[in-house]
Amino acid sequence: MEVLGTAGIALVAALVGLAAGLAFRVSERTQHHVPDQPEPVVPEGVDQVLAVLRASALVLDANLTVVKSSPSAVVFGLVRGGRVAVPELLDLASAVLHDGQIREAQLEVSRSEDPAHTLYVATRAAPLSAGLVLVLVEDRTHAIRSDQIRRDFVANVSHELKTPVGALMLLAEAVQNANDDPEAVDRFAARMQREGSRLTRLVQEIIDLSRLQYDDPVESPAVVSVDDIVADAVDRCRVDAESRDVSLAFGGDAGLHVLGDEDQLVVALGNLVENAVAYGPAHTRVAVGVRRRGDQVELSVTDQGPGIKDTDVDRIFERFYRGDPARSRATGGTGLGLAMVKHIAASHSGTVSVWSVEGAGSTFTLRLPLHQPEDSVRPRVSAPARPEATT
Repeated sequence: MEVLGTAGIALVAALVGLAAGLAFRVSERTQHHVPDQPEPVVPEGVDQVLAVLRASALVLDANLTVVKSSPSAVVFGLVRGGRVAVPELLDLASAVLHDGQIREAQLEVSRSEDPAHTLYVATRAAPLSAGLVLVLVEDRTHAIRSDQIRRDFVANVSHELKTPVGALMLLAEAVQNANDDPEAVDRFAARMQREGSRLTRLVQEIIDLSRLQYDDPVESPAVVSVDDIVADAVDRCRVDAESRDVSLAFGGDAGLHVLGDEDQLVVALGNLVENAVAYGPAHTRVAVGVRRRGDQVELSVTDQGPGIKDTDVDRIFERFYRGDPARSRATGGTGLGLAMVKHIAASHSGTVSVWSVEGAGSTFTLRLPLHQPEDSVRPRVSAPARPEATT
């Protein structure tokens, strides 16, 4: 029998020590082992159900950890890192786990300090099985905001209609009392005609706006010449411009086309030109420019008016909003013109924006998808190549 050398003895001793250490650890684990808690069993078919639900859905365990979630819940921002990101949902689920009672709630979820980013959701939490709770979240933001817009719209319409109707009633009474004064009758009758025209225009704009407020795509769109849109919009405002000694100029890229409703587009651009003429000083200039930019057509209306305050720029396209109510009453404005432009642009897959500096005029730009980008662009012969922006 061969005797182990010094190195061999050391190796054996090390192996024996390692084995002893492992044995001790195994023994210790055995003595102090606590059986793992069984994970809650998610009922069969839950994954398939969550995938097809319109509402966002979450399945939480007793520790309020997300066990299952629908894809929309992740996109909606309800789940982050396997945990529920909305404290109110945790409170609702915790209460259901505590007593097993189904609960419903309407919650406001703030994504930032900006109120415009607040989401309104309808939630329902119910026990699913032992240790599990199902939470359903339905986004009601669009419906609630639409309902608020409708309520505000009705209130504003009622208020706006009272003004010309009340004026007509007072003028009718004045005419009746002045039946022996022909000059007074003529004067009151002329004012009645103006108020009647304003009322007619307001009612028509309300009807038109009600058709556009959902920004639905145009039905049966047709190919429309941008040249014709500009010419018709400018012609609509020519008489008013001449009465105020405001010159109208238009020019830019010719031969462009868009797809949509020609009458609506003429109204949209016409409203921008009318505002520029009405709110700008007399003896100034309003320029309408057309430019092809990539796959879009830009229609810009530039005036030399007083400009728009910074506080009004973000709200200028709201229904009935007026930066200067006294000025609007003087010009006969209804507060609906720019709102109509916004909705017409949206229904044509376009946008409208404004650049303005107080004392330096304003430029409104209507952007629409170009229908024939392969067409060559010809400069308009009868007008300047581009209207100069006011500075």
